[in-house]
Amino acid sequence: MGLLQKLVGLPLLPAQGVLWVAQRLLDQATAEYYDPAPVLAQLTELERRLTDGEIDEETFAREEDRLIDRLVEIERFRAGEGP
Repeated sequence: MGLLQKLVGLPLLPAQGVLWVAQRLLDQATAEYYDPAPVLAQLTELERRLTDGEIDEETFAREEDRLIDRLVEIERFRAGEGP
């Protein structure tokens, strides 16, 4: 019966390959989206811009809140709470 199942399943191999590739792409995209390093780099850059006088306190506070919210989202995801 194993050979028969393989023969019947043979036409599905291309679809299974596409699904496998799609899953790998999704895994990579998820890993990149939930990586805290770029957000931390943005926070550092934001602080530099404030220090250099490129932005005002209000802009800094607004952007800092947005980035901190993003870090909280990342932390929740990594803790297993999901998106």
